[in-house]
Amino acid sequence: MAAYDAIVLGTGGVGSAALWLLAQRGAKVLGLDRFAPPHDRGSSHGQSRIFRQAYFEHSNYTPLLLEAYRLWSELAERCGRQLYHEVGVLQMGPPDGEVVPGVLRSAAEHGLEVEQLSADEIQRRWPAYRVPANLVGVFEPRAGYLSVEACVAAHLEQAQRAGAELRTGVEVLGWEPGPPVRVRTRAGEFSAERLIVTAGAWAAQLLGELALHLEVRRKSMFWFATDPRQPAAHADVPCFLYELPHGVFYGFPRIDERGVKVAEHSGGQKVVDPLEVERGVDREDGQRIEAFVADYLPCITLRRTDHAVCLYTMSSDEHFLVDRHPAHPQVVFAAGLSGHGFKFAPILGQALTELALDGTTKLPIRFLALR
Repeated sequence: MAAYDAIVLGTGGVGSAALWLLAQRGAKVLGLDRFAPPHDRGSSHGQSRIFRQAYFEHSNYTPLLLEAYRLWSELAERCGRQLYHEVGVLQMGPPDGEVVPGVLRSAAEHGLEVEQLSADEIQRRWPAYRVPANLVGVFEPRAGYLSVEACVAAHLEQAQRAGAELRTGVEVLGWEPGPPVRVRTRAGEFSAERLIVTAGAWAAQLLGELALHLEVRRKSMFWFATDPRQPAAHADVPCFLYELPHGVFYGFPRIDERGVKVAEHSGGQKVVDPLEVERGVDREDGQRIEAFVADYLPCITLRRTDHAVCLYTMSSDEHFLVDRHPAHPQVVFAAGLSGHGFKFAPILGQALTELALDGTTKLPIRFLALR
């Protein structure tokens, strides 16, 4: 007899949400993680993540985001803490680029409020940003950012309150389909009727027979001090994203004493082993970000106050992979979130819960299926 109804491998953003929703459904569920979440070894850390609904990547994501917004609000109410900060998101790029037309297309299709702006209009409204004349912008007022570590901690807290068991410091060696499913670890073997794989950078290893063609990339995040003589840097400013000829850069307003967080969404170094990632500052990354700050953020100094490394796990088309295992339907997974998955964590957790317990889901995720 299986010891658990379900085991979740990896309890970061999506795994912690799945653990909560499985337990909320009454399942006897175990979460396993090599590290103690919220930790900085994967993808769900670094203070903040942008949340937006007018999605330029594909408008099919927007219905999922609308439901994710509700679930994030429910989680915040349950835990009694603010997890989401609605400061707006300003996205800028060429009028014939990928970002601005994609945002406008998604907003029109789903009736979302956005505001189109010229470069001059942006700079008059938010002098903290420098915008070349050949760029245009679109502002989404209902967007903002999530406090990433607090979100993971809240999901795990609610999961354990609902009866979930969490074991950390457990290295998973592999699994056998059973039935029941057997998970082999250095701490012993665990069995369950169902398995949920949300292992981020380790997903390809745990789902090796599916040949998912995932590439792990090392990404740098930097924080820069603001200039106290520049009041625009401390004013109410939105999160931002620039689509530029040499890359896509994004960042957040000043949240704490570290100042403004800035990172590059494009690029990144390929990672062979997620356990052996260089955690120091990469010289080229630092130079690219400093050049961006100097050119586009006139109210920010080049004094670095902090730095962190996270991992993107890229699918071949940069869309998520969320499905049941084709050979073992008792196994479900979310993988290849490609650097834009955290905002979806609770809705992906719901999809995985329904796939695992019910065998299907009514959520519109067919476009994310393995096939």
